[in-house]
Amino acid sequence: MSKNGLVLEGGGMRGLYTCGILDTFMEKGIDFDGAVGISAGACFGCNLKSRQPGRALRYNRRFAGDKRFCSFRSWIMTGDIYNAEFCYKTIPQELDPFDFETLKANPMEFYMGVTDMETGKALFPKFIDGNDKELAWMLASASMPLAARIVEIDGGKYMDGGIADSIPLAFMQSQGYDRNVVILTQPRNYVKKPNSLMPLIRLVYRKYPKFIEATAHRHEMYNEETRYVFEQEKAGNVLVICPEESLNISRIERNVNELQRVYDIGRRIAESRLDEIREFLGR
Repeated sequence: MSKNGLVLEGGGMRGLYTCGILDTFMEKGIDFDGAVGISAGACFGCNLKSRQPGRALRYNRRFAGDKRFCSFRSWIMTGDIYNAEFCYKTIPQELDPFDFETLKANPMEFYMGVTDMETGKALFPKFIDGNDKELAWMLASASMPLAARIVEIDGGKYMDGGIADSIPLAFMQSQGYDRNVVILTQPRNYVKKPNSLMPLIRLVYRKYPKFIEATAHRHEMYNEETRYVFEQEKAGNVLVICPEESLNISRIERNVNELQRVYDIGRRIAESRLDEIREFLGR
């Protein structure tokens, strides 16, 4: 039996583009059997499982100027530019809570990609009921090198899932998802370049040589993964949704007008392709 999957790239606040698409999906009744999110793709995509359209845009607009949410003060005081306690506990549990009951009841599988600091390889824990451990995995998925602390879970150490696997289409296919929608936050002609901060990364993460190696080769991995995505698209196995041009938004953008602009681009492109998406998914 065919299984429909969804692959969500990260990219910091480029992820608001993804939110516009996902909110449109939810409003129009477009569902998936499973999904995987990387970094911002995990943080925002989880609202698909809890069926809460508008939530990600709402809290990002509400707290954009709040120093508890994202600030250099938080970075200096805690080591996280996005405050972990506020973003992964206070917001989802108190200020703009997940619908935990719907989250648990929704049978859609949702995976979060993280990078193992010791091996430099990707792991994909599941987001099932939104407990503290799962929220820690989500934090790890979005913990950008140099801008966040290493996240320790059950004796392991993890960071940004995009380092080891930025666009995990092959992972979803390995889980039996043979028909996948892939949402990219860069345009088709984007080519990733080597990380200019490698000297600093080598210094800060010198205890983790496999992680350094994965980071140094990330651009090669990313460009190979995009090549594979478009190859699978030509074969008819994948439907790609990506912006027509660069979104031109900072990974840590706090201007609410810019957040709304990028979100609206996502909505427009999703609405314009609804018939194509439904036909692809067979729904």
